[in-house]
Amino acid sequence: MPSALPSARVISIANQKGGVGKTTTTINLATALAAIGKRVLVIDLDPQGNASTGLGIPRAERRVGIYDVLFDGMPLEDAATVSTVPNLSIITSSVDLSGAEVELVTSERREFRLREAVDKSALEYDYVLIDCPPALGLLTLNALVASHAVMVPLQCEFYALEGLSHLVRTIERVKRAFNPELDIHGVVLTMFDKRNNLSDMVAADVRGFFGEKVYDTVIPRNVKVSEAPSHGKPVLIYDMRCPGSQAYIHLAGEVLRREKRLSA
Repeated sequence: MPSALPSARVISIANQKGGVGKTTTTINLATALAAIGKRVLVIDLDPQGNASTGLGIPRAERRVGIYDVLFDGMPLEDAATVSTVPNLSIITSSVDLSGAEVELVTSERREFRLREAVDKSALEYDYVLIDCPPALGLLTLNALVASHAVMVPLQCEFYALEGLSHLVRTIERVKRAFNPELDIHGVVLTMFDKRNNLSDMVAADVRGFFGEKVYDTVIPRNVKVSEAPSHGKPVLIYDMRCPGSQAYIHLAGEVLRREKRLSA
């Protein structure tokens, strides 16, 4: 069982499909939680580094990051960068991480690198959100082993459920072999287009498959959500009143209510 940072809940945001809103969900959920006073750490575990970009950390300033934690034993507290969002820090990704999958293959305790770093950390956070790469490789495995729960963003498109059974099986295998505490925190429907009947049909299918695991909040397709990363800002900072921002605020409330039930 991951002991994690003192009092911290560690949640991976994962789906092996790309373009489903993992990074957008990570940085905006983190921002919403931080806005209500929660201390939040984002770990950018995707070699593309989009979470780092989305929180306004220029590539030139990513001198240390998650690669140094996984392979050089750097403590999380030395790798964390304070973002411009109050209460929100990030451990950035870099191009070095692109070769991490190959390097991990021959590493000792390769599945536990991130968990051991989290367990040893002296940092104090309420939530640690891990932005996973779009693959079920060793980086994502490290995230799942280090986490208490998984959040699955799911795009409202025709092939939404295709391949998701693979992710569920992977979570179950990790739970049996490495981390008995791991569970699916919830499934969040993203890029929902209320003008499109397909979005309603997909949402109904997903709710039929996952039941109460699906959050009531859906994230709408919204141009402001798409624009925000190019400005190095979460959409909640870029335009707090837009529908996408309001949806992430509601999602944060729903996450906290589930957390309260889980700890009861």
